[in-house]
Amino acid sequence: NRSATGRLKAPLWLRAYFQSLLFSLGCGIQRHCGKVLFLGLLAFGALALGLRVAIIETDLEQLWVEVGSRVSQELHYTKEKLGEEAAYTSQMLIQTPRQEGENVLTPEALGLHLQAALTASKVQVSLYGKSWDLNKICYKSGVPLIENGMIERLFPCVILTPLDCFWEGAKLQGGSAYLPGRPDIQWTNLDPEQLLEELGPFASLEGFRELLDKAQVGQAYVGRPCLHPDDLHCPPSAPNHHSRQPPNVAQELSGGCHGFSHKFMHWQEELLLGGMARDSQGQLLRAEALQSTFLLMSPRQLYEHFRGDYQTHDIGWSEEQAGTVLQAWQRRFVQVSEALPGNASQQIHAFSSTTLDDILHAFSEVSAARVVGGYLLMLAYACVTMLRWDCARSQGAVGLAGVLLVALAVASGLGLCALLGIAFNAATTQVLPFLALGIGVDDIFLLAHAFTEAPPGTPLQERTGECLQRTGTSVTLTSVNNMVAFFMAALVPIPALRAFSLQAAIVVGCNFAAVMLVFPAVLSLDLHRRHCQRLDVLCCFSRYPHPTRPSSLGPIPSSFAHCETNSQHVVTILPPQAHLVPPPSDPLGSELFSPGGSTRDLLGQEEGTRQKAACKSLPCARWNLAHFARYHFAPFCHLPQAMVLVLFGALLGLSLYGATLVQDGLALTDVVPRGTKEHAFLSAQLRYFSLYEVALVTQGGFDYAHSQRALFDLHQRFSSLKAVLPPPATQAPRTWLHYYRNWLQGIQAAFDQDWASGRITRHSYRNGSEDGALAYKLLIQTGDVQEPLDFSQLTTRKLVDKEGLIPPELFYLGLTVWVSSDPLGLAASQANFYPPPPEWLHDKYDTTGENLRIPAAQPLEFAQFPFLLHGLQKTADFVEAIEGARAACAEAGRAGVRAYPSGSPFLFWEQYLGLRHCFLLAVCILLVCTFLVCALLLLNPWTAGLIVLVLAMMTVELFGIMGFLGIKLSAIPVVILVASVGIGVEFTVHVALGFLTTQGSRNLRAARALEHTFAPVTDGAVSTLLGLLMLAGSNFDFIIRYFFVVLTVLTLLGLLHGLVLLPVLLSILGPPPEVTIPFAPSPADREGTGKGRDRPRTKCSQCQ
Repeated sequence: NRSATGRLKAPLWLRAYFQSLLFSLGCGIQRHCGKVLFLGLLAFGALALGLRVAIIETDLEQLWVEVGSRVSQELHYTKEKLGEEAAYTSQMLIQTPRQEGENVLTPEALGLHLQAALTASKVQVSLYGKSWDLNKICYKSGVPLIENGMIERLFPCVILTPLDCFWEGAKLQGGSAYLPGRPDIQWTNLDPEQLLEELGPFASLEGFRELLDKAQVGQAYVGRPCLHPDDLHCPPSAPNHHSRQPPNVAQELSGGCHGFSHKFMHWQEELLLGGMARDSQGQLLRAEALQSTFLLMSPRQLYEHFRGDYQTHDIGWSEEQAGTVLQAWQRRFVQVSEALPGNASQQIHAFSSTTLDDILHAFSEVSAARVVGGYLLMLAYACVTMLRWDCARSQGAVGLAGVLLVALAVASGLGLCALLGIAFNAATTQVLPFLALGIGVDDIFLLAHAFTEAPPGTPLQERTGECLQRTGTSVTLTSVNNMVAFFMAALVPIPALRAFSLQAAIVVGCNFAAVMLVFPAVLSLDLHRRHCQRLDVLCCFSRYPHPTRPSSLGPIPSSFAHCETNSQHVVTILPPQAHLVPPPSDPLGSELFSPGGSTRDLLGQEEGTRQKAACKSLPCARWNLAHFARYHFAPFCHLPQAMVLVLFGALLGLSLYGATLVQDGLALTDVVPRGTKEHAFLSAQLRYFSLYEVALVTQGGFDYAHSQRALFDLHQRFSSLKAVLPPPATQAPRTWLHYYRNWLQGIQAAFDQDWASGRITRHSYRNGSEDGALAYKLLIQTGDVQEPLDFSQLTTRKLVDKEGLIPPELFYLGLTVWVSSDPLGLAASQANFYPPPPEWLHDKYDTTGENLRIPAAQPLEFAQFPFLLHGLQKTADFVEAIEGARAACAEAGRAGVRAYPSGSPFLFWEQYLGLRHCFLLAVCILLVCTFLVCALLLLNPWTAGLIVLVLAMMTVELFGIMGFLGIKLSAIPVVILVASVGIGVEFTVHVALGFLTTQGSRNLRAARALEHTFAPVTDGAVSTLLGLLMLAGSNFDFIIRYFFVVLTVLTLLGLLHGLVLLPVLLSILGPPPEVTIPFAPSPADREGTGKGRDRPRTKCSQCQ
């Protein structure tokens, strides 16, 4: 008998009870193996059909904005007020020299840029029977509310380009108009001042003239120097037309360029030039990159623009069609704009918002070739490693069936995720099928290995039950830990990674169900094949012409655990002790017993060696992983224990240093495949044009009219941030509140002049200027519904007081007038008011008096100040800018102004403010959960503590190795690091369980544990590596670096710690055995020889 010590009765009793349940389950599955297999395949197949409703999410905001965070709430507020889309989309051209450091501020380089930009501007696509060019779909800023088709056709597109410093910038504008007796009017030959003079006698264009004067349009493009003065179309009004001298490009581009409006369309140097160098006086000398940006309407804007138009009335115009038109144009834009001559000294990189969407779609697509290749490779490995010359022990078909079953379980798990509404993403499609395959096959190898090592004489009808009894607890332990690990990784509040973690947990659960319920049915069916001596894989053929039942399957009693009713303690009945004979060549002497035994039995069963009448096989035929572990690996690990501890201590120390090298961040260049045009563009943009458009959003909930000073202070505080690009000293701040105030001051000045000259009186304003008449109407407003007008205020109040503030009672009235009267200023301010102020048309000659009543705008709930952030190269730069912006908003909040920053840096980089804290919290909670799970199922906190210690070391070392490999910390490595705790359990718990359930000294038990777990653990690791190997063939360097490399390092660390470090720790610090074997003294013991002195002589574990 083998009995438990008194203090371990409860753990053994509980485990014996759990094993009895597993034994009953296995026997039941074996009795009904066909039915179980059919129903299992049917259930998993039905769940796999859920993949038909799978949704792949590619929206960056939906993937990377933290759920429930302040950024998510702010984004929701923005969309609630403004809608889903931005005002425009950007399509960019970047030109860089092929030779590093070459200057691009030359007429030749700009000529190549003109060639590319002109080609891009001429792009046309034909869809729905219509032709769509840039002029139809481009974003036009501040189109005046004038019913004039010629002006609408001529109004220029917004193109931010260095070519706008020259006359050639007009060539990119495709608008044209026709007047009788004149050539086609285009921006290349349009002089607005001259045109208004010619048309003045025939049309009343005073309002339009004032609009152009306020916008400082002047002569537009024809008054700018020609880049190539020899051009036949270079206008005579160009400064260098007569001299024919090429312009000084650096001098012309110094300070930036202007669109057709000098006041409202100023393109700063940083938007146009990259890699700039200046002299000691700050004068621009050279630059290494040029950039042009074409702005297009959003799909909704394009739909609204052409809704009801005669051009689209016959095609059922919709917003979806508008989006299709924009996408087709953008793809064509990228294709044609890169077509420079092959021998050019410059290179053009083109990019559009659709290009980014296409990259994300390609990134999220499932590679059928890699999936099939990975699973075929796994099938081949499983089949080859399980094939044996002896058909009674060969399991090649079992290996094939196991891999196919895991594949079906993975599909069913993903199908269940789709049915639950969990959206797929790139991590799901690119990584999870291979990761889940590698993890799932581990347990297949474990069960198959244990099934072949059944104790001799086990009844045929109990073989599956006995297998589950010995392996079920460890499979349950590893699967539960994996599920807990992935569920804990879902604490990372990034939607893409949360979905990946939940999907991985569900897939692991499906794998667990398949391994514990369906795979035993496969083993039972294969047992029938082995019993009938049929060939493996080719099971229709028999090994012998007349197969006979082997005599070795008789009812020889095997070891089993039960609770004696008379003594109320657990005992284990062992097979006859005659089988416990040590082999003569045992390198550990008499400490090890028969190599045929298995510690997969959680009560530490001992097996007898099978006596065979056959002749002895060759040594090479007997070699396998278990043989290697017993005779080579175990002695090697246990002799130099101090050296092993020193080496792993050094590895831990290096990893702690490497952890200090890990930087935060994930650039878009890391995601896009290297060697592609998209990667070249993003690399050039990151190097030369690291600019980000952001906005400072002010919400509702406070009185804008009485908070003007706080709004000005907020703008000033935000403008002083290090990352904010300051406007030129000659330009006023580009915000709606400044534009609005300056406009009021301008019409006040016009009114004062008209009043002083008598053109405006108390009772008439029709002789005054347009601005004076507007000021007149505003000055008489009272804001009172009963008495809306008070003419006595004309001389007693000002539209802007001495402190530069607008009178609160006039604030929303003046806002209505400004929005309707200054469209260019409103567009330049990018205010995006909500609710939008009502439209109000000013008519100076209205005599009814109705035009005197001005409707007040509703209280604002949304407005924004635009800013540009620059110099953001590293994640630390983004974090510093975000913290500064948040501090400015918090300070404004204390003054009563509710505001928040908006833009891509705040959407995608704010996660780094708390990412490390979230990572540490998740890992700590998971280690505690792992300890609790192991302690609960092993019922041994000592062993659970050692397992958690090794897992914590693995996580720290993986983190440190990431630092040496240059892998940055983002949400994706955080998920892998958190999941590494669960995956590491696969490599540690089997060894710890084997150690816990064997007898003898610590060295003996550690060696025994290695002997019986080395093969399945190694096979599981190799299967995991084979599953990951397919990731190495990905087109995306991101998949290779952040998934293949990290997970491969994790697997290798798991092997080292599970098969080297943990056995050494157990041999030094391991817990005492749960059971002992009392032996009768052998003759050698009685004679005092040392041959049997290492055998335990008492059943008390403390006495050993």
